[in-house]
Parts: sequence; C-alpha cells; structure tokens
Amino acid sequence: MKKIALLGSTGSIGTQTLEVVREQGDIQVVAMAAGKNIRLLEQQVREFRPALVAVWEEKDACILRESLRDMQIRVVSGMEGLLEVAVIPEAEILVTAIVGMLGIRPTIAAIEAGKNIALANKETLVTAGHLIMPLAKEKGVSILPVDSEHSAIFQSLNGEESNKINKILLTASGGPFRGKKRKDLEHMQVEDALKHPNWSMGRKITIDSATLVNKGLEVMEAKWLFGVELEQIQVVVHPQSVIHSMVEYEDGAVIAQLGTPDMRLPIQYALYYPKRRRMSGKKLDFYELSGLTFEQPDTETFQGLALAFQAMRQGGNIPTVYNAANEKAVALFLNRKISFLEIPEIINACMENSRYVNCPTVEEILTTEAETYAFIESRW
Repeated sequence: MKKIALLGSTGSIGTQTLEVVREQGDIQVVAMAAGKNIRLLEQQVREFRPALVAVWEEKDACILRESLRDMQIRVVSGMEGLLEVAVIPEAEILVTAIVGMLGIRPTIAAIEAGKNIALANKETLVTAGHLIMPLAKEKGVSILPVDSEHSAIFQSLNGEESNKINKILLTASGGPFRGKKRKDLEHMQVEDALKHPNWSMGRKITIDSATLVNKGLEVMEAKWLFGVELEQIQVVVHPQSVIHSMVEYEDGAVIAQLGTPDMRLPIQYALYYPKRRRMSGKKLDFYELSGLTFEQPDTETFQGLALAFQAMRQGGNIPTVYNAANEKAVALFLNRKISFLEIPEIINACMENSRYVNCPTVEEILTTEAETYAFIESRW
C-alpha cells in the first residue's frame, strides 16, 4: 500500500489526485490539506479517512473539528499545519497541489524529511528552484512533475540519461484567445478567458493559459527541473493538445509523449513511477485525429510569455516578482477591477520597479512577494 500526503485536496489537481486514489485502490492518503472549501474537504476526509487534516484559517479548523467529531482525525491550521502534513512520517510521497508560494516551505520541509515530491505547484520552482533542486539532490529525493507538459518531458527523457539534450519543445494549446490580436482582446471579459478549448482547470490557471503566462511559468519550471539553459527551451503552440511536449536530442531525433488531455495521466504516472497502471477514460484514437498543427507563439499579443523569458534572464528574485505580480493581477481581473490586457502591463511595471536580490533566501522570496503586492495595491 503506497502512502501519500496531499496539499490542496479540494482544488483541480487535488480532486483528480483523489480520483486516481479511488480508482486504483492501493494508495492510502494519510494526510491532506485544503483552503476554504470546508464542505468538500469534510466529504473527502470521510471517504479517505486521513489521520491528519490541515486548513489555513483556525476558524475553519474549528468548524471542521466540530463536523468531524465522530471521527478520530486531528485537524490543524496555518503554516504549521501545512508543515505537519508535509512531513508526516507515514507518507512516502507529498503531492503539492496547493496554489501559490504557500507551497514553498512545506515542499522544502518534505524534502528535508526525505519525501519524494509529486510537484504540481509551479511557484515552488519558479521562485525557489535555485534552493529546491540542490536540496533534493543532496537528500536523494525525486521531484516527479505532475504538470502535463513537464511529465511529457520527463517521460521523453526516460532511458536517455547519457544522451545530450539539444532542445526542449514545450507545447501550448494557445488558450481561448489563440489567433487574436491585441485589439481583439481589449474588451474580453472574465467569462471569455475562462473558456479553455481543451483542458479543465482551476480559474487562476485558466486565466494564465489565456495570457500565456502559464507557459512562461512552465518555461521557468522546466529550466530548473531538467537542468537546461533558457535558450534550449522552445515554446510551440499546438492547438490539439495531443502532443504534451517533446525533447530533441543532439542527433536531431525528437521524442514526444502523446495522449488525451487528461490530468489524471501525469498524476498517476508521478504516483506510481516508474510503473504504469491501467487508467479509465478515453484513449487516443489516431483514426479520429484530423491532423496535428504547430505554430509560433505570438509574444507581441501575449506579452506575458516574453516577460517570463526576460524575468529568467534577469534571475535573482525577478521570477518571484513576475509570479507574484501575475497572481495579484489575475485576482484583480477575476474581480473585474482591471481589463485582460492590464495583466501583462502590471507584471511589466512590477518587474521594472522591483528591488533586485541575487540568489534570494526563502525569507527574501516571501518579502519580494509582499513588496510586489504592496506596489500593485498602491497603483491599482
């Protein structure tokens, strides 16, 4: 029986992780953490019966304790609660499906405790990759990517450890606004941006897909995960979302991972690596495919992607500024306080006005986040 801990159990990745657990039947969830969806969390706890549950707010923890008073389950709260879930001795894998930089400290704590990490939290490597990857190597811990594109790259690298990578080809669907120009995007509303053509995801990541910021974050993450230079990462728009990413080797051979757009596949692969398991759902039918097409990303219209490359070239705490500015800007957009095109404008303004810190510590990363938030709040 494989035992896991799960951060972000009520989110999109968290609920799909639990679908895999439910279907496979030989994984035990020993601890879980969630945000504010206490009703769903209670349902999950009653089904999967973890020994430990964490929520962010103590008031929510009190509500959950009362509703679960008939069960022998410990409920904790705050960052201390997340850290308890991350290092619970019984778990061998920590699934980090929590959103935002909240995931950095628990991920570090889990690595230090010798846990393998099924990584679905982009912000961890985007902002702290220079800390996370050396620590994982030191502790002999595996970082197993859950994101579909990074899982595809990971799978395409299997058995090729001694061969030189020429290029990583990171695919992007193009989102709901693929093919549109800036003038077309001036009056796009929240509902328009949330209509992703292929994937079912949370609201924040769906907006990130529409701006191509999500692909920018994935570029940053890929650099740290696979130890390549920024110039070796090429983004390719692939509207069908059948090829999830590719690796080109020095001889010109390209190895790709294909499949239906189903996040359960990379989740399950990370949980059972290096073994594969049968999975329910629609399989890829090549007779049904009308064709696979590829395009160059339009970085003039979707400036978030170009800004990501710029942030990585600057290095230091600038990727943290990029990430924090986007988080705040997306929240403003979802609350209808700014327009769609203002999202990259806010990111750019923050990058231009930030205080540079080389090789930031965790504390400096979190300070940068707070300073970026404060800058935005003072202007928008």
